[in-house]
Amino acid sequence: MSLSALKQKAFENPEVKSAYDELGDEFELISTLITMREKSGLTQDEVAKKMGTRAPNISRLESGRANPSLKTLVSYAHACGFKLDLGFKHA
Repeated sequence: MSLSALKQKAFENPEVKSAYDELGDEFELISTLITMREKSGLTQDEVAKKMGTRAPNISRLESGRANPSLKTLVSYAHACGFKLDLGFKHA
């Protein structure tokens, strides 16, 4: 079974779909972080060195297993050559 087929089957359960939707913002942040790093051509280790931390910390950040501060997000963006731009969208 493909991942998309498994995901579609899982979403037939309203509780699973609801839990997934609640994590949408987190998934979007993780995707943005990884995209920034990849566009900068840096490895996790290189980003970590620029931030003055270690690669496992970057791995936790990019996997969603960390609850980063605004300062950490700004530092990550700068290490990748980006500027953090916060915005709000009407729900």
